[in-house]
Amino acid sequence: MGNWVENEGLSIFVVLVWLGLNVFLFWWYYLVYDVPPKFFYTRVLLGRALALARAPAACLNFNCMLILLPVCRNLLSFLRGSSACCSTRVRRQLDRNLTFHKMVAWMIALHTAIHTIAHLFNVEWSVQARVEEKGTLAAALSGLGDKPKESYVNFFRQTIPNPVGGLYVAFTYLAGITGVVITLALILIITSSTKTIRRSYFEVFWYTHHLFVIFFIGLVIHGAGRIVRGQTAESLAEHNPEICYKNFSHWGKTEACPIPQFAGNPPMTWKWVVGPMFLYLCERLVRFWRSQQKVVITKVVIHPFKTIELQMMKKGFKMEVGQYIFVQCPAVSKLEWHPFTLTSAPEEDYFSIHVRIVGDWTEGLFNACGCDKQEFQEAWKLPKIAVDGPFGTASEDVFSYETVMLVGAGIGVTPFASVLKSVWYKYCHDATNLKLKKIYFYWLCRDTHAFEWFADLLQSLEAQMQERNNAEFLSYNIYLTGWDETQATHFVVHHEEEKDVITGLKQKTLYGRPNWENEFKTIAGKHPGSRIGVFLCGPEGLADTLNKQSISNSEADPRGVHFIFNKENF
Repeated sequence: MGNWVENEGLSIFVVLVWLGLNVFLFWWYYLVYDVPPKFFYTRVLLGRALALARAPAACLNFNCMLILLPVCRNLLSFLRGSSACCSTRVRRQLDRNLTFHKMVAWMIALHTAIHTIAHLFNVEWSVQARVEEKGTLAAALSGLGDKPKESYVNFFRQTIPNPVGGLYVAFTYLAGITGVVITLALILIITSSTKTIRRSYFEVFWYTHHLFVIFFIGLVIHGAGRIVRGQTAESLAEHNPEICYKNFSHWGKTEACPIPQFAGNPPMTWKWVVGPMFLYLCERLVRFWRSQQKVVITKVVIHPFKTIELQMMKKGFKMEVGQYIFVQCPAVSKLEWHPFTLTSAPEEDYFSIHVRIVGDWTEGLFNACGCDKQEFQEAWKLPKIAVDGPFGTASEDVFSYETVMLVGAGIGVTPFASVLKSVWYKYCHDATNLKLKKIYFYWLCRDTHAFEWFADLLQSLEAQMQERNNAEFLSYNIYLTGWDETQATHFVVHHEEEKDVITGLKQKTLYGRPNWENEFKTIAGKHPGSRIGVFLCGPEGLADTLNKQSISNSEADPRGVHFIFNKENF
């Protein structure tokens, strides 16, 4: 149970608090508009749809206040790096920023749907009340404001029947126009954020996501028209709606029931979002300032399997293991920024990334760096690069544990290149202060060629550990998950050789996928009473498997073994 709390409980606590606040705001504002006499006459016109429109509007304000905070990367990195105000558990929640961002986005979509549907009924009934025959309370209320010294409660002042009247509201009133615009922007943002679009058409995702600027502008001015109106406090003191509604034909003719006066609700959304919008503006200014700092590409290395390594230098650049940066290449696109994990170690005098060529942007970068040419490329011909970062990730906490499991799938091995390089440098100089005592490294890959660029690092680390009589420090398992019959025959023939036929390492490549339950039980048996960090950079399916294994193989006793699951998110 203890490890369930550590792996899941705090995040569940955060989610429950967030959901609880949404429920509270919805119920509170529903009662605000459904019970008090201030909106008695507004409810006569609109019925329950009034409260059903205003309650989700309050939740929208709350969630729109939150939606920008998880993407303020510099703020999160500052909090993550501040040990004084950010414990390990809090840092692990900050690493789930994009998950929370998506949850808030779906909540915004839900409340937008409720708000929109309720207002469709409100508009229909408001329009209908204006053209209704006289003699009803709704008609009397809708007629208020037609004479001098009267204030209206029905925002629709024309006498155009439905459906034309409804369309008139949607495309001529400020609330209608902004409502249509921000709803369309939200639909485009959400539909282009699906995993399929992000992976196959990243540019579509990138550009449509920046419709959030239009969304927030529309959101802030959406309520400026003040179409939701309630009876003023002064009028309520003179005119009790719960009594006077019965004698609406005598309003203004008796002192007990003067003509009621109304006023629109002042816009409130800006009070909710101005703070996060200011923080995000500062975030973008910091990003712009850092992107203007000169970056020099010192070396371009072409690795097998269409992977290139960019080694770069930038004045004042400082990094930690496992961090990532955003890269822009103006020669490819002046607007697009793409995240890449740093594969260099903090001890090196440069920083590097590995880029696998899988799309239009990476193909453009490949060509801009001259990798499509046979001749040697002069350094001055290399393209200009802008870098934003570095930003913190879960892998920064690797050195906080004595024992860790590092699991990389495919190109997801890149965060651990930085970790293993840093370990190698520490061992070359002085490892006495190194808390980390044991690494279990797993790499799962479909294709044999993908192993080649990483093999040199493992060979260096393997030799270094043996030289220092500490070969047990690193246990690595490389799994080939895809092979054909010809390859299988070749592997069998060379299986007895001293070094692996694929990687050149003493540790032989394994075929298939790990039995994670056996792996976890074996490691738990070797390290009783330890807190073992499990770090993954890979697909969601594997993340679910490792998270479940981390929970099920941890002991209830606080003094027992505990697996702490961490996943890369960017």
